Amino acid sequence: MDNDKVAIVTAAGKGMGAAIAEELSANGYRLALMSPSEQSVALADKLGGLGMSGSVTESNDIKDLVSKTMDRYGRIDAVVNHTGHPPKGALLEIPDEDWHTGLDLVMLNVVRMARLVTPIMQKQGGGAIVNISTFAVFEPDPVFPVSVAMRAALATYTKLYADTYASDNIRMNNLLPGFINSLPEKEEWKARIPMGRYGTVEEIARTTRFLLSSDAGYITGQNLRVDGGITRSV
Repeated sequence: MDNDKVAIVTAAGKGMGAAIAEELSANGYRLALMSPSEQSVALADKLGGLGMSGSVTESNDIKDLVSKTMDRYGRIDAVVNHTGHPPKGALLEIPDEDWHTGLDLVMLNVVRMARLVTPIMQKQGGGAIVNISTFAVFEPDPVFPVSVAMRAALATYTKLYADTYASDNIRMNNLLPGFINSLPEKEEWKARIPMGRYGTVEEIARTTRFLLSSDAGYITGQNLRVDGGITRSV
């Protein structure tokens, strides 16, 4: 149990984000949750935590979340950077503004959060950050062009960050979900999965908790696939 630890979770109103928040709460974390809707506020109320409406694409919302978390708890031990899905489209038909949206949603949200929480974690003597990414980072899927391109950049940033702050006992890892039951189930997608089923949001939540915990204390800068075997590369 982590009864003295504080975790920030973004896009925590539903799906994987909500499941992660509930898993962390059940294991003693005190929570600060944010999502664009009021759902994260309602969940935070249910779990006895702090909730606010805001978007990870807005730097002022991230600043506000971190500030409110520190005002309430006085520390930040863990961050889960979870987001919605970037725009899709045919590769050469995606307009510049959609690429910029993807950059804000998938990459710069992590950069902006790291700028704010790293000094806090350094003063505390450590911390852990998990970025929820996608299985298709290293096997780009044309269905998700903006997402996979930006998350590939995130993988590089994560390694750079992890190496830079490892000596401060701050870890950063990416979790790469496959097809999860927060998405509508499609037979053609399920047929690609060796395990023959979608993963569950609870499985993603438990793996996230592990990566944040001291049990994963020697794991940093990694991209952990939680995909039922759909990724073919070794």
